[in-house]
Amino acid sequence: MSASLRFTRRVWKSFIDNKGHDAQCFPNLVIHRAVPGTVEFSLKIEHSNFGTVHGGLILSLTDTLGSLAVASKGHYMTGVSTDIGASFVRPAGRMGDTLHARATLTAMGKSLAYTRVDFTNPAGDLVAYGYHTKYVGKSSSDPNNVKFSEDGEHVIEGNDVE
Repeated sequence: MSASLRFTRRVWKSFIDNKGHDAQCFPNLVIHRAVPGTVEFSLKIEHSNFGTVHGGLILSLTDTLGSLAVASKGHYMTGVSTDIGASFVRPAGRMGDTLHARATLTAMGKSLAYTRVDFTNPAGDLVAYGYHTKYVGKSSSDPNNVKFSEDGEHVIEGNDVE
């Protein structure tokens, strides 16, 4: 398993352990792949996440998955949201369906990070996309942060906790 994937899953576990919104709405989220700046997920639509795909679920996932795209670059603390939005292209699914998502960190500076999340149905059709801007200024110096090799396979700076 790549260091970026291991780290991103560790950050996701910290979200779940906080027993907040993420743990209640999509505890069954699966992170399949993470390389620096890109994370791929799936979520089986169940009663715990509203039983259907609607705007609230897409925006909640945009928030969480955008944060995990920031984490895939080695940020343990992923900052706070400053802007978030979504566009809905077509119906996304119902209970029992699997929603797929790809979160991409499109840019990150000293203060702000910009992410985009594309949501697809099992056939690969785009059903929605979200954007998420995060203030990361103070989180950049978190002692749990790491730096990955370009491919995300290895931690080259910081502690790689397994």
